[in-house]
Amino acid sequence: MPTFTSNDAQINYQTFGDASKPALVFSNSLGTKFSMWQPQIEFFQQDYFVVCYDTRGHGASSAPQGPYNLEQLGQDVVNLLDHLNIQKAAFCGISMGGLTGQWLAINKPERFNHVIICNTAAKIGQEQAWLERAALVREQGLAPIASTAASRWFTGPFIQSNAAKVAELSNDLGAGSPEGYASCCEALAKADLREQIKTISVPVLIVAGQQDPVTTVADGQAMQAEISQSQLFEINASHISSVEQPEVFNQAVQKFIAA
Repeated sequence: MPTFTSNDAQINYQTFGDASKPALVFSNSLGTKFSMWQPQIEFFQQDYFVVCYDTRGHGASSAPQGPYNLEQLGQDVVNLLDHLNIQKAAFCGISMGGLTGQWLAINKPERFNHVIICNTAAKIGQEQAWLERAALVREQGLAPIASTAASRWFTGPFIQSNAAKVAELSNDLGAGSPEGYASCCEALAKADLREQIKTISVPVLIVAGQQDPVTTVADGQAMQAEISQSQLFEINASHISSVEQPEVFNQAVQKFIAA
């Protein structure tokens, strides 16, 4: 798979579909890799030039010594667009990727025609909890986090009826880079865009999982209240809604970008 150098990181990416079509970039959640977007890749590659990448510290991207910050995560996306000679794209990020999307909409609005932020918040969780998780992972590795991830990511019925998919994602988390994961936890600890999102002028779709215990519908409503050109779409899913409800998710994203 192709990689490119973005500042101090080697970023692994892959493109799907025709490069002459409108570009659509997908950004993964904490502890996953871009293969999490497989249902979206299959759906969108007919009509869009789909660009997927592993966030630094994840998947086959390198994990330079951290801590990372949100500006680095956003700049990696801009550098990827430059590398692919893409002037303007739509962006869809989930959880950590949704924070990256907010940063891009605030700081690089000229590069994006639509931004979709899913299962996210302008500030996710509490700083101290993230720093404690980073310390735990550096000390004990990712196994303790991976063993409990499914219950944070998916509803009980989905876990029961999709055991293989859930196991694949949990195993990907367990096999990841502890340094990369911890460094992204440190980026999330510091990331707080609650004031800055008021300046966003790009059209934004906020996707909120009705059963998401991590980033709630209330988080989505709070963002919608601050972002002038935004709409909120609620989906009957937990934290990784793109995997749990791919058909509904894909239709909502397609409708938003096409409008």
